[in-house]
Amino acid sequence: MGDLMKDDNKTKKQLLHELTELRSRNAALNQSITGSVLADLAVEEARRYAESIVETVRGPLLVLDADLKIISANRNFYRTFKVTSGETIGTFIYDLGNKQWDIPKLRELLEEVLPEKEAFDDFEVAHTFQDIGHKVMLLNGRQIYRKDIGTQMILLAIEDITEHKRLEDILEESEERYKGAFETASDGIVLIEKREGKITHANQATEKMLGYIKKEIIGNKLQDIGIVLDVDDIQIIMHNLNKNGIINYTDVPVTTKSGEHMDTDIYLVDKSRLVQCNIRDTTKRKLAEEKYRSLFENAQEGIFRSTPDGKIIMANQALANMFGYESPEEFMDDITDIAHQIYVNPENRRELKEMIEEHGFIKGHEAQNYRKDGSIIWISLTMQAVRDKRGQIIYYDGINEDITNRKQSVERMRKALEATTHAIALTVERRDPYTAGHQRRVADLARSIATEMNLPDDQIDGIRMAATIHDLGKISVPAEILSKPKKLTDIEFRLIKTHSQSGYDILKDIDFPWPVARTVLEHHERMNGSGYPNGLTGDNIVMESRILAVADVVESMASHRPYRPSLGIKAALEEIEKNRGTLYDNAVADACLSLFREKGYQLQ
Repeated sequence: MGDLMKDDNKTKKQLLHELTELRSRNAALNQSITGSVLADLAVEEARRYAESIVETVRGPLLVLDADLKIISANRNFYRTFKVTSGETIGTFIYDLGNKQWDIPKLRELLEEVLPEKEAFDDFEVAHTFQDIGHKVMLLNGRQIYRKDIGTQMILLAIEDITEHKRLEDILEESEERYKGAFETASDGIVLIEKREGKITHANQATEKMLGYIKKEIIGNKLQDIGIVLDVDDIQIIMHNLNKNGIINYTDVPVTTKSGEHMDTDIYLVDKSRLVQCNIRDTTKRKLAEEKYRSLFENAQEGIFRSTPDGKIIMANQALANMFGYESPEEFMDDITDIAHQIYVNPENRRELKEMIEEHGFIKGHEAQNYRKDGSIIWISLTMQAVRDKRGQIIYYDGINEDITNRKQSVERMRKALEATTHAIALTVERRDPYTAGHQRRVADLARSIATEMNLPDDQIDGIRMAATIHDLGKISVPAEILSKPKKLTDIEFRLIKTHSQSGYDILKDIDFPWPVARTVLEHHERMNGSGYPNGLTGDNIVMESRILAVADVVESMASHRPYRPSLGIKAALEEIEKNRGTLYDNAVADACLSLFREKGYQLQ
């Protein structure tokens, strides 16, 4: 029993010892585990810290392993080069973006420079990418050895300087352009430093204008080269410049190196560190102004300048005489509203302004004007708008020519022509009594169609004149054929058809102000070429002839003829409507149909 208890106590001691060792071992294990966890946490914290630094870098950043495969990239890299993480991580850098990164300069930096150096800085590389276009980049590289993972890495920082280079190029181009403009300017230009007012640069025009060479100009002040301003103190000039950025001195006397005197305008412009001084020789301009004034005063035409609201602000003696005034001053004082005091039709002034607004000028516009005594004259007006820098009209410059005598001569000639054509028309109608009044009715209808088409008044007069004598050629046709009371034979009809050519031959040498002879020749032509005598088509037939053709057909069909009774106006209009666009011009046919069907026109 006693031995058994001894053995039992021994066992307990042994168990206790083993338990103590086990606890000790567990404590050591726990301590080891805790240290490992803490170490891993420290590594993770360091990794997160490094990643946060990488992500806050403004430019694109890449981390490469020793084999030049991409380990990581920051968000600015993905944003700039339009690639995703999946397309990037683990990719050989030259294969990135479907081999778009196989840049010779980059190969040289990574494979030749870095092995010999630990870093490279600010290497400029230009490359065109498929998705983002041409880029200019600054590359910075660093070799990094990570002890924790025992490997070599490369940090590649990229700065996109494309826009910066573009701006540099623009600045360089601008500087070159300014330099070119500076040297080739027709005005003399000198640059003056602001502190003491000494000249730092001078262009060739300054040398030529003043007779000094650059060595004699640079380092001196304006007064030293013969330019005397009212204020010579550069500080006072600078004070005034600071207010507006530019100062203009007019009629500045300048003495050249040779002692010659000239008049100039001087412009001083603030150019940040310097003052630009432009010197403009106004001697020739003043001579030209004197010459212009002489021409202005002695011109036979009336010359004026007026404001948009209708006030005359400049006029010469010829204009005053034209309107019955003693002097330009009297004329300008009296005329305060051009539209109502000058124009017989006040609307003309508004129409003129609208035409100038659209085209910039008008030339040879004819209008009736009142003179001081109330009599009416015809004037031919040429006028243009003068605008400010914003494009707003500030005044009108114009020239008036009195064409009253010419208009009266034209009117007398017009009346003589009308009397002549009327006599010719009567001659034709007396030979052909069955068609008496035909030409007159055709002329009235042709004039009405032309008016409906809104053609100019002068063109309408020509159409009416041609229509009045369009059958003149029938005087060459035997009277018995013209008045034959039955259907004509083919030979007789062919003879009748010669009247267009005969009429043209009679009229072609008369100097009408309208295409009368040609209209007479073509009035039986048709749009599709089926007419006579020349089978003309479309635009080859003048508008006057197209109008006369329709008027002639309508009147002929609606009137009695020796060989047939009247077919009536309804049949005539149906003929025009049916063959509109084929035989007859569309616009002319529409105007004719509108006259009869909508306006109530009737043949008289």
